[in-house]
Amino acid sequence: MSLLVTGSIAIDSVRTPYGASEDCIGGSAVYFSMAASFFCPVRLVGVIGSDCPFEFAEVFSGRYVDLRGLEVRQGSKTFRWAGTYYGDMDERTTDKLELNVLAEEPPKVPELFKDSEFVFLANTTPAIQLEFLGQIEKPFFVAADTMDCWIKGHREDLKRLLKRIDCLIINDVEVQMLAAEDGLVKAAEKVLGMGPDVVVVKEGGSGSLMCGADGERFALPAYRAGEVKDPTGAGDSFAGALMGYLAQKGKRDFESLKQAMGYGTVVASFAISEFSIAGLRAIGKADIDSRFEELRELTSF
Repeated sequence: MSLLVTGSIAIDSVRTPYGASEDCIGGSAVYFSMAASFFCPVRLVGVIGSDCPFEFAEVFSGRYVDLRGLEVRQGSKTFRWAGTYYGDMDERTTDKLELNVLAEEPPKVPELFKDSEFVFLANTTPAIQLEFLGQIEKPFFVAADTMDCWIKGHREDLKRLLKRIDCLIINDVEVQMLAAEDGLVKAAEKVLGMGPDVVVVKEGGSGSLMCGADGERFALPAYRAGEVKDPTGAGDSFAGALMGYLAQKGKRDFESLKQAMGYGTVVASFAISEFSIAGLRAIGKADIDSRFEELRELTSF
């Protein structure tokens, strides 16, 4: 089934204890598309400025990523982000943020993408996410990401969004902030009451938790992959593999979501092993399947 992602495309500069990567490709839509393309074709909707140095046909060479929703805006500049990770890389500072084209009018969903069945609304303002969703005809499963600044400053728009999506993917700090509730399970269950059928909570190196509206719960540890060189894009890679697996199967039930979380966990472990998208470009589906089976064995008892 068809899978569409709307999100950012960025020029990143990242520093970690393992080194630095200047002016590399990043952005939520890029990481998501790379991860999801291991499972199914991906329709990408995003916008860049005419200054963008990347050739996207090369970036996604050999991947099933449809770029007909990519807008190159003449006279505009591409979104830029620079950040530094410290210690065990649970701490990060944003050193520079230039919204550039992201501060302008968002791109439109092409007519030939409006029949998309699986949709991921990557992190941006809830109002823009709602605008994108309104352009899709009859989606079968919609998931969205959000972050602390939208929870604090755009709560009413976020509440409207939550009533229209099937799944919210959010990190542990943010779900407690959104729910005004301590404890991840209680917070997730409170967010379920705001509209979505499923809440997936990302806990970084501690793994992930999923709660369903019918009372189902599922927790999965992170895959311990050795050195973590660059955590940027881990969450979007997780979401990409999760949604890619669901779209490949054409399913949205809780058991399928559990499998999808496993694949999300595994693909994220490859993403963080190198800077930018190098970790995802270096692997094939067989590598993912092998690590998935290893994770399954490690978590069975």
